[in-house]
Amino acid sequence: MASNEPEHSREEEETTAAAEDEDTGAQVAPIVKLEEVSVTTGEEDEEAVLDLKAKLYRFDKDGNQWKERGAGTVKLLKHKETGKVRLVMRQSKTLKICANHLVIPTLIVQEHAGNDKSCVWHAADFADGELKDEMFCMRFASVENCKTFMEMVHEIAESQKSKEENKDASAAAGLLEKLSVEDKDGKAKTDEKSKEETKEEAPAASKEKGSESEDKETVSST
Repeated sequence: MASNEPEHSREEEETTAAAEDEDTGAQVAPIVKLEEVSVTTGEEDEEAVLDLKAKLYRFDKDGNQWKERGAGTVKLLKHKETGKVRLVMRQSKTLKICANHLVIPTLIVQEHAGNDKSCVWHAADFADGELKDEMFCMRFASVENCKTFMEMVHEIAESQKSKEENKDASAAAGLLEKLSVEDKDGKAKTDEKSKEETKEEAPAASKEKGSESEDKETVSST
């Protein structure tokens, strides 16, 4: 009798465990309902023409030394409508922006002295929410990545320079055309004014001739 009790208890435990593991099909509503939230990065209207891992440094003028700004991904983003390109870098963990400025025609990227994996440049940066004149140094994992970055920035700066020149040429052409139209309008107005003055002088001349004729008739009768 005593030997059967442990076996019977073991069977009951197995039955109870099986019942607990059995899926009853019941649905339990979550205590807190989380709604899907769309997150915007500000890059929706841009496409990446370059995407590389790097580490960014900023030159501290007060301390006269380089300070690390962040490590992450640097991108060159081209706007789909305007064609303008900006450099954006975010820290890998926090995604905080540590560099954000346009690639303008005057931007020059040079190799850092003594390190062929790094390059330096000046830019009016907007990463902190206001324009600041910054000097940056970026270090890449390989020489190839550094050269790729420098060549791409140089190529974009040259293309932006061509756009600026075409824009200036179009603006100059438009200004010349406007001046030409204004000159034509001014000349036309001057001609009209001259004609009106001529018309006004004509009756006055007729009156003078009429008065001369009357004077002659008066002299004759006398």
